[in-house]
Amino acid sequence: MSDVLVDQEHSDDAAVVRPGPGGQLLVLTADVIAPLVDDAAVFGQIAAANAMSDVWAMGGEPRFALNLVFFPDELLPLDVLYEILDGAAAACAAAGVAIVGGHSVRDPELKFGQSITGEVAPGSVWSNRGGRAGQALVLTKALGTGVVAQALKQGAASAAEIAAAVTSMTTLNRDAATVGHRHGVTAATDVTGFGLLGHLRNVLRGSGLSAHVELAELPLLPGALDLLRGGFLPGGSKANRKGVAASLRWADGAPVAAALPALPAMEGAGSSVAERELRLALACDAQTSGGLLLCVPAERAAACVAELRSLGLPAAQIGRLTAPEPTKPTKLIEPTEAAEPAEPGTAGRPDVGAITLS
Repeated sequence: MSDVLVDQEHSDDAAVVRPGPGGQLLVLTADVIAPLVDDAAVFGQIAAANAMSDVWAMGGEPRFALNLVFFPDELLPLDVLYEILDGAAAACAAAGVAIVGGHSVRDPELKFGQSITGEVAPGSVWSNRGGRAGQALVLTKALGTGVVAQALKQGAASAAEIAAAVTSMTTLNRDAATVGHRHGVTAATDVTGFGLLGHLRNVLRGSGLSAHVELAELPLLPGALDLLRGGFLPGGSKANRKGVAASLRWADGAPVAAALPALPAMEGAGSSVAERELRLALACDAQTSGGLLLCVPAERAAACVAELRSLGLPAAQIGRLTAPEPTKPTKLIEPTEAAEPAEPGTAGRPDVGAITLS
């Protein structure tokens, strides 16, 4: 249909449709998640932020929400549901989004999410097809929510680690999207269940490109590396790595194993090998309400990162888009020179190498 401008063909974060001649385009999406935290209101905030993020990732502004409730009313008191709804309402109010209805289902497992309708100007749509070779890749939030959530389930995450993850997941991607528009972003995605590399691969496939990712530049949540060393890696994160491994190469051209090696084997191979494997695992970690991955003109990248950081976001330039290999048009990592450090002092980070995705 000519009025459907973006659909699921290129694995975009939301659909974009033209409702009629002239005027704004509509951005349509829906997302439902299971609880990651014990606080019901915070869960509602996270779920709403996660759902609205898809619209910001398309360059749009969310306007209206429908609540989607899956609730075990025989197991939990309704007060829990009311707290979830209050948390979602607070997140939507902060974004200027009106909750206009919803739907509830009795379900043995608690889940909550929203269907979001947003708007975007015809010339401002970001999609997975908009990446250009030479652009910088800017990530706006730290990675590791999946690892921290896994540790939380097993009572192993500290209060500080939980607080940092909650702050990240409840932070709206609205400001990041606004900054992206100011700095000429042409493609973007939000980093959620498929992990950083899984969502980046969607951009590469849509744009017919490859990418070079500097693992040392990835912003990580406090404690994420230590928790990963302790074995707290969700099944979804393991599946993500297995799913992208064939598209990955280390900077020296070596293939990437489909699973995280056992810690003794990594340590026996040297600290730099262990560090790069752990960071790769976090690059595949399944995120909830993660940041935006922005494709920024190279000459604007430093200013973009600086503005994002001035807003309190742990943004970093993590790599760049590159021309595709002739036979592997979406390869993610290529053996090219390292990206410039995103801020003073980053040159002292461990030399853990880079990875190419196609």
